[in-house]
Amino acid sequence: MSPQREEARREHIQLHMEGALRARDRVGVQDFVLLDAHTSEAAFLDNLRKRFHHNLIYTYIGTLLVSVNPYQELGIYTVSQMELYQGVNFFELPPHVYAIADNAYRMMCSELSNHFILISGESGAGKTEASKKILQYFAVTCPMTESLQVARDRLLLSNPVLEAFGNAKTLRNDNSSRFGKYMDIQFDFKGVPVGGHIISYLIEKSRVVHQNTGERNFHIFYQLLQGGGHELLSRLGLEPDPQLYRYLSQGHCARESSIDDKNDWKTVSNAFSIIDFTEDDLENLFGIIASVLHLGNIRFEENPQGCAIIPHSHEIKWVAKLLGAPPSILLEALTHRKIEAQTEEVVCPLTLALALYARDAVAKAVYERAFTWLVSKINSSLVNKDFTKKTVIGLLDIYGFEVFDKNGFEQFCINYCNEKLQQLLIERTLKAEQAEYKLEGIEWEPIQYFNNKIICDLVEERHKGIISILDEECIRPGPATDLSFLEKLEEKVGRHAHFQTRKLADPKGRKRIGWMDFCLFHYAGEVTYCTRGFLEKNNDLLYRHLKEVLCRSRNPILSECFLPAELKNRRRPPTVGTQFKNSLSSLLEILTAKEPSYIRCIKPNEQKEPSKFDDFLIRHQVKYLGLMEHLRVRRAGFAYRRKYEHFLQRYKSLCPDTWPHWHGPAAEGVERLVKYIGYKPQEYKLGRTKIFIRFARTLFATEDAFEFSKHQLVARIQATYKGCQERRTYLTKRQAAIRLETNWRRVLAQKEANRRKWAVGIIRKFIKGFITRNKPLSADNEDFIGLVQKNYILNLRYHVPKNVLDKSWLRPPGILQNVSDLLRAMCMRNLVRKYCRGISAEKRALMQQKVVTSAVFRGRKDGYVQSLHQPFASSRIGDEDINPKIVQLISCEKIQYGIPVIKYDRKGFKARQRQLILTRKAAYVVELAKIKQRIAYSALRGVSTSSLSDGLLVLHVSGEDKQKGDAILQCEHIFEVVTKLVMLAKKENLVSVVQGSLQFSISPGKEGTIVFDTGPEEQIYKDKNGQLAVVSGCLGKEEAEEAALCENRV
Repeated sequence: MSPQREEARREHIQLHMEGALRARDRVGVQDFVLLDAHTSEAAFLDNLRKRFHHNLIYTYIGTLLVSVNPYQELGIYTVSQMELYQGVNFFELPPHVYAIADNAYRMMCSELSNHFILISGESGAGKTEASKKILQYFAVTCPMTESLQVARDRLLLSNPVLEAFGNAKTLRNDNSSRFGKYMDIQFDFKGVPVGGHIISYLIEKSRVVHQNTGERNFHIFYQLLQGGGHELLSRLGLEPDPQLYRYLSQGHCARESSIDDKNDWKTVSNAFSIIDFTEDDLENLFGIIASVLHLGNIRFEENPQGCAIIPHSHEIKWVAKLLGAPPSILLEALTHRKIEAQTEEVVCPLTLALALYARDAVAKAVYERAFTWLVSKINSSLVNKDFTKKTVIGLLDIYGFEVFDKNGFEQFCINYCNEKLQQLLIERTLKAEQAEYKLEGIEWEPIQYFNNKIICDLVEERHKGIISILDEECIRPGPATDLSFLEKLEEKVGRHAHFQTRKLADPKGRKRIGWMDFCLFHYAGEVTYCTRGFLEKNNDLLYRHLKEVLCRSRNPILSECFLPAELKNRRRPPTVGTQFKNSLSSLLEILTAKEPSYIRCIKPNEQKEPSKFDDFLIRHQVKYLGLMEHLRVRRAGFAYRRKYEHFLQRYKSLCPDTWPHWHGPAAEGVERLVKYIGYKPQEYKLGRTKIFIRFARTLFATEDAFEFSKHQLVARIQATYKGCQERRTYLTKRQAAIRLETNWRRVLAQKEANRRKWAVGIIRKFIKGFITRNKPLSADNEDFIGLVQKNYILNLRYHVPKNVLDKSWLRPPGILQNVSDLLRAMCMRNLVRKYCRGISAEKRALMQQKVVTSAVFRGRKDGYVQSLHQPFASSRIGDEDINPKIVQLISCEKIQYGIPVIKYDRKGFKARQRQLILTRKAAYVVELAKIKQRIAYSALRGVSTSSLSDGLLVLHVSGEDKQKGDAILQCEHIFEVVTKLVMLAKKENLVSVVQGSLQFSISPGKEGTIVFDTGPEEQIYKDKNGQLAVVSGCLGKEEAEEAALCENRV
């Protein structure tokens, strides 16, 4: 590369490194360590908000994972996603819970060291779901054998069982874990999960006997009632309605639409069967659960002496049956207390308040011991029989820092636990940072951070801490109360900088602290605790009389949980606070021996709505989870560090000296690379195996320059590769085309020769066929004749007559004359059939009349041919043209036809306008409303008309009609009138067509003459001889030719 081009490329890379990084500003950074304003809480929340609104719920703080509950399915937990993160470097893919799990697994396998993953956060932040996803990841991605499938399934299905017995609906979460859980997953040397072990911490047993409004008891109670079935519930003496049980109805939400208890029961039942619980185990376990419900329904009353009595023994009998204890002894233990003196035992009755306390204490103790037995049973099913050394990954799903409007003993223990875990987190993070700096030869700069050891000592210090003071107050003789405990705290730790009460506070601070409250300044902020119930919950005593009943129980589970040795031990059992402190110390010892990974879960809003980001709530959680403190520790020195090999492998394309291959030591290559792209000395340090970059912006600029360079390199590589590939393809195609063309030409030449040979044979054959076409059919002429026949038939379809009058026909060849005649006859017959089928009944009747007309007038009267194309009408007069009186007069006869006519008088031949009306019986000559003449068909002698084209007709009547003679009429439609008349009279043979003249009857015995002639124009008049002269017009030449043509057609 020329120096000019190299210099231009270098300037362009440096220019690109100063870009705006718009995409990164839009979706935020995936590691808070890379924030420029890493000390700003507002910048922290803004980055978290940007990512949350783009459904990026995971963000790193170094190796710590911050998870925001999305409250919706995001499709990021599929098997393909698991495979994507399997075996990949921690920072190569976007943040994910699978990355944390895979990193812990790979480190465990490569270093053969133990690890743990600490999951913490508020109730509803998604801790339980995160632990489930990690277990599912190990189940899918770890190598597995068929024999170890059962262990894996038991490990997975222990979750729903523990959730049923240890989770409950609270105001913040429908599936809130009310106990801390630490699970060790054991792996063999191949990395195969072979077993597990679970430790539980501080189950909230007070929930068994009391729930706040809007909360429920543990899930198992409701699941048993809703899904247990009639037979099981009958054996346990239970009803399906949870409202019937006091321990289940105090929160007023026994039935919750968002929780499907019946379906959850099926899941738990299936898990029991796989975890290897026997039918007897389940029967005894559910008996204990049912006994707790019956205990809650025991009612106490006060007798006149002020002692507690139980008026109804129904519930007592069920409790005794389920716990395997005699009812009378149980009844006495619930209402009396056994006090041991030096030489004797005294049994004294309990007051109503103490009896209620004793009942609730039994319920809590029974449930707590049953839960402990359940965890132990699950552990026995998970234990691996192979005693070779195992490596483990621990999952700690523990309650997060809790701050409510009213904080009690449980919140005090939970927050103390979080103080210890925060101390561990900061110490382990600082220790890891110092170790890495020392290993790399980088100078360690002291980090200012808040060391919360002072608060942990305030709580747990022996003889001086709050727990020790609480224990002393519980065991000291005399009346100990919560108020006396508060006074003792003021006396012993009142001067501590992180402790305050109303009495010790300044006037401004007293407003927020009650008379029974004390305030601790935790690492995460100030929390006020109410001391009411501290002594009772810390003592959590079970009267000896009741303990004796439980130790002698015939229920196998209780007999394992309450050992007779407890009765022999006269020492006071350790308090709840001391037990919790000891178990927490044991947990920290376990965690200290393992390599840590951390997941901090955040709840984005209280309404559990997707895409809703509550700044105030999240700021509160960021503070209580100590995320800003952790970020300050991680960012105190260098924001980013990477091994030389990885850094050089990723960014070597930015420098021509390192691209495409660097053959020297990786450290020298990185040094040359950072100098080329313009790193300033204060922006980085070079360690022994890693490069340390101080500012996040420097890394971002390098990443952006790499993206730009990558596109250029990819384009160049693609161009070169495509050029070589296309050249190779072109040469291959060219050789193939040459071979193909050669063979194709040969094939075409063969085809052309064969085609010509075939054509010659066809031509010769048809010539011979033409020569012999008139000879009988033979092999020589059959193809030619077949072709002629085919062509004639195909051409004939275009020359078929369209109607019966079309006489055209395609002329056939001589050999097809007979066939043509047959086809023509068939065609004409078909046309006639179609024509006849298309004629309506009315038209048929009119055509029949035309036939009669033809029989009468054809060839006898002029004008007949011209009338053929004129269809007959059913009548020439409408009903409205006939006078109503006439209609009334002839109403007995149906009118068949009517037409206007001119009537000539028989004597003077005067013309008069009349109507001729034909009925079924007679013909009527009508003048307006008067019938001038009625001619019955029976009296009709004949009808006469001339052979000329005039429209005159004479109706001859018989002599019986004395008053009238023959009727002389003239009309336009002479053929129609005569035809209809004779058809109605049924006398078609009476029509007479005369030539020259005709005689008619004027009156009986007297006759007249009508003379017919032709002339230039039509006229009718009385001539000199007293006769009626009728002159018809002569036909013109054209009219005569048309008449002749019509005659020929007819």
